[in-house]
Formats: sequence, C-alpha cells, structure tokens
Amino acid sequence: MEDFILREIDRLGEMLLMIARKLGLLDGVTPDYSLADVKDEFDKASLPFDLDTVLQQENPVWYLVETEKISDHGLETIIDILFHSDLDEDKKEALLNDALSYLDGKGCFSFKLHSLSNG
Repeated sequence: MEDFILREIDRLGEMLLMIARKLGLLDGVTPDYSLADVKDEFDKASLPFDLDTVLQQENPVWYLVETEKISDHGLETIIDILFHSDLDEDKKEALLNDALSYLDGKGCFSFKLHSLSNG
C-alpha cells in the first residue's frame, strides 16, 4: 500500500509540473535531441534491450511490455524521450498513441503522455 501511495504522489507531482509548464510558470522546456543521442544514453545506462530492435518491431509498445517486461513508468519515460528526439513525426505519433491506448486500457492515466498528445 505504501508503494501505491508513493507512486500516486509522484504522479501528482508530474501533473503539477505539466500544468505549470503549460501555464508558463516554468521556463524549462524539454530540449530536443537526436535519436543517436538517445541511443548513446541508453547504451551508457546498459539497458537490457537495443533501441534499434525495439523501433524495428511492428508494435514497439507491445514488444517493450510483453517481451522486455518494462514497467508502466518505464514505458512513459521511453516514449517521452523518443517523442522529444528527431525520430520521424509519424513514428512518434504512432508510439505515443499506442502507449496511451495501452496505459489507458489498464486504467493507468499518464499525465506526462497525455500532455504530449495535447501539446
């Protein structure tokens, strides 16, 4: 129960940050970066999967969730990172929509990802 409460507190904090950014109260904007930068950072972090392999999948979100057993928060984070990269816009939108469908279907509302779809 304690873990659930802590996760909910974190999610509320994320929501408040997103609202503050939309209202212009924070001037920090997530910087754009290249997909090569993302791959380099993933390699440095020694993630257990290869980003190229993930992106080549027919449904990368399903691959991450079913094959790589990524957590909901991990999925949010990866989609957020890829959304701000120089990945093809159509691919970004598809990834975002698939992730939102997956998370919403589980009843897990992602303030972070929904703010990207409305931003």
